Amino acid sequence: MPAVRGDWVDPTTDDPVVTALSERVGGPAGSRTGRHRWWTPVRVVLALTAVCMALGMWQKTTCYDGTWQDGTARYTHMCYSDLPYLYTGRGFAELAWPYSDDAQTRARYEVMEYPVGIAYWAYGAARVTHWLNGSPDLSPRYEQSVDDLSATSDVHREMRIFVIVNAIGFAVLALLSAWFLAGVNPRRPWDAAAFALSPALLLTGLVNWDLVAVVFVAGALWSWARGRPLLTGVMIGLGTAAKLYPLFLLGGILVICLRRRRLRDLGLAVLGAAGAWLVANLPAYLQGPSEWKVFWTFNSERGADLGSVWLVVQQAVEQSGKAFSFDPHTINEGSWIFFGAWCIGVLVLGLTAPTTPRLAQLGFLVVAGFLLVNKVYSPQYVLWLLPLAVVARPRWRDLIIWQAGEVLYFAAVWWYLGGFLAPAGGGDSAFYWLAVLLRVAAELWLVAVVVRDVLFPRHDPVWASAPEREAERQLTTTRSNAVAV
Repeated sequence: MPAVRGDWVDPTTDDPVVTALSERVGGPAGSRTGRHRWWTPVRVVLALTAVCMALGMWQKTTCYDGTWQDGTARYTHMCYSDLPYLYTGRGFAELAWPYSDDAQTRARYEVMEYPVGIAYWAYGAARVTHWLNGSPDLSPRYEQSVDDLSATSDVHREMRIFVIVNAIGFAVLALLSAWFLAGVNPRRPWDAAAFALSPALLLTGLVNWDLVAVVFVAGALWSWARGRPLLTGVMIGLGTAAKLYPLFLLGGILVICLRRRRLRDLGLAVLGAAGAWLVANLPAYLQGPSEWKVFWTFNSERGADLGSVWLVVQQAVEQSGKAFSFDPHTINEGSWIFFGAWCIGVLVLGLTAPTTPRLAQLGFLVVAGFLLVNKVYSPQYVLWLLPLAVVARPRWRDLIIWQAGEVLYFAAVWWYLGGFLAPAGGGDSAFYWLAVLLRVAAELWLVAVVVRDVLFPRHDPVWASAPEREAERQLTTTRSNAVAV
């Protein structure tokens, strides 16, 4: 049942951190506290999201002013972004279609190594960029080398426009994500404020196109809470067309449907996901099957990369004086074995828990397991977990602990790439390894807290509300009566 206007859980009385902070402005809200007619919780959350995204754009100002040409500033000011480099590096300055098999295009530019959703978005943003720049004649560009073209003032101008176009689009996606999250539990719209005020969103929102997938994950949580399994599947399918990880939400839906005997809903979700993914991928595959496959081959052939535990182990062994490196096949096998075992553990946890876990809890656990052993952990990957985390564990203390590890890693990875952490005697930086391990530890902290909430629902802030308890009680009663009959 939707919450009556004003019947919201107040964070100043629900969350210990917010309660303590509220003492500085008069204390927790009381029963006689007035409510503004226009500034509802959802509108406040949207306003906070807009401010956060604006600050994220401002944080990239130093690099923007120099068109990301200063190789030092992008690390010292931590304002790096993939967007301007891929604008020229993947042919968008010439409006090259990502899935073109034209020989000249492929000789000049690498294939876009992202799934189709991101490739479509980037190409669309490039189209808008050229229109905003007066639709310049592209024929002279075909005669220049890529390096010479990338150095022209006109292309530099387009690179900055391209970043602005994407930033505005990302802001819209963030606002839509916040709106979805505020509606997952109508009695707890303030939970989405943890997304709106996230330092991870501020720092990493403009690094790459990950917000394209984030909005579909938030949409899947929203539609599932509304009892729309087919729409949930469509959201998951479109999200998977932008990044692989939204697919893992189907594992959470499997657990819930098995526990609640909702196999029809499971079928609808799977059907919606498969259909949406196929529709999104079919144009790219038909136009350039070889180019379409690059995303899959690129990831399977990749070795131990930034932010991964694999890289920390590899570098630590090498620094001890031994020649050692993980080959991609070993990492692939090890990662999938670990992830498979992790998924089985989540399945057992979900099926044996005293009450049915929520989709955000199960989805968070599965995606976290995937990231723990992934062969790369780019700084913006924190966005994969963000919408799931704020709904799975709506407690500021735990979210702050987790994101503190992510912010430390965000700073360390740029310092590491800039060479500022290199020891005087040479070799790799132990501080960078420490930052990676602390990030993993912070993620495991949040995993442990979510697992505790699943095993002991009284600790779950969402479960503590009467409507949730009553719904599960009625379901349990119905099951018992069915078994008795």
